[in-house]
Amino acid sequence: MGNFWLLAHAEAASKGGFGLNLDIFETNVVNLIIVIGVLVYFGRGVLGKILAERRETIASTIAEAEKRQKDAAAALAEKQQLLGEAQAEANRIRAEAETKAKAAKEVILAQAQKDIERLQAEAVQDLTAAQERAIAELRQRVTAMALQNVETQLKTQLDEGKQHKLIDRSIALLGGG
Repeated sequence: MGNFWLLAHAEAASKGGFGLNLDIFETNVVNLIIVIGVLVYFGRGVLGKILAERRETIASTIAEAEKRQKDAAAALAEKQQLLGEAQAEANRIRAEAETKAKAAKEVILAQAQKDIERLQAEAVQDLTAAQERAIAELRQRVTAMALQNVETQLKTQLDEGKQHKLIDRSIALLGGG
């Protein structure tokens, strides 16, 4: 404010007396300079304090962001390690499953081969049994047919006298007479 009075006094002295300058443009510049000076003088502490607080806020925000970034990097490393372990476990399980599948396949193939051999043996036995039954049946038929032929021949060729002689001979052979 002292500056304003000095300016007014200096201007009045130059005109030959004390007075007020009523030129709006000149007085606004002077007033603006005075206001800026007051603001700089009194506002320097407040502005410095505001800037210091802002600087501290920015620094703490940066520090917090760096901490979060480090935490995120550590979490990422941990998750990558877990992923690697999970992939290794998956590979181990896959290899174990393949080994078990091959073993099961071999067991199944061996069992199938045994079943095939058993079925072939049963088929051979069934065929042999069927052949033996057929042969036995054929023998029975042949024997029956032969006996029937012999009976018919005996009936036609043997008369009563020949039958008595045959019976007597059979009894004598058996020791009955």
